[in-house]
Amino acid sequence: MQNLDELDKQLLTQLQVNNRITAEELGYQVGLSTSAVQRRLKRLRDQKVIVADVSIISPKAAGMTVSCIVDVTLHLGNSTVIDSFKDLMATCSQVKQCYYVTGMYDFVLIVETKSMQAYEAFSKHYLMNNPSVKQFYTHVIMDPVKLNFTVRFDE
Repeated sequence: MQNLDELDKQLLTQLQVNNRITAEELGYQVGLSTSAVQRRLKRLRDQKVIVADVSIISPKAAGMTVSCIVDVTLHLGNSTVIDSFKDLMATCSQVKQCYYVTGMYDFVLIVETKSMQAYEAFSKHYLMNNPSVKQFYTHVIMDPVKLNFTVRFDE
């Protein structure tokens, strides 16, 4: 991945505010032609600097009323067990984010379900009945105080 210049950073900052902005408008804002903006955006996508162009939908719009942070500890920390758990979580639709972490836990999951009964079914199937899982702790999110998906270039 190449280093980002100031124009790349300006384009990326604007896209994080509104990814539906036109190349023409982006060019006007950063002082480039439309074709120069298009070339830069293609390069940034090809280099996987821009990994997705998405709309962020409220989970509640899909009936997901229960959000949980789940800390998971595995029995063994060998690469086979860890990779197997990573693969399992990658296929689970209720798991919205999965982090392999250092410290007291092996994984931190962000889980969205339609109800507490649905969360219980998830936890039984993927955690309680999983012989690799030693223990897990669930934090039910009462109020998502801050959700921010932007990457800042000035820090």
